Amino acid sequence: MVRAGPAHAQALAALHGEVFAHEPWDAASFAALLAQPGVHGLIDPRGGFVLLRVAADEAEILTIGVTRRREGIGRSLLAAALAHAGAAGATAMFLEVAAENAAARGLYAAAGFSEVGRRRGYYADGGDALLLRRELG
Repeated sequence: MVRAGPAHAQALAALHGEVFAHEPWDAASFAALLAQPGVHGLIDPRGGFVLLRVAADEAEILTIGVTRRREGIGRSLLAAALAHAGAAGATAMFLEVAAENAAARGLYAAAGFSEVGRRRGYYADGGDALLLRRELG
């Protein structure tokens, strides 16, 4: 894993665009986020990334994606994010996932996340987002 900072904004934007072609974030967005206190990024050289925020005793995955599926990249990124958040003092991790994204939901369920809410019509296409939570430590 490579710890990502503002200097990695372009690389993160390229990865994000490959994974989320319908709603890519640009390099300026990544640079601005990574400059904020408590925001951390990780890049898996095999083809993936995660951006998380830690505030007080809570953490949130802002975005996570992989360019190649079924190779354990997502699982590795998620485990690294959970460990990083725990080391930073977080006792719970939150994330949002599209209700129809069965693959991601399976990954999160296997990692111990459970649904704690639903945001109806959250995405630009009108899809719902599920709010998931997992205790850390």
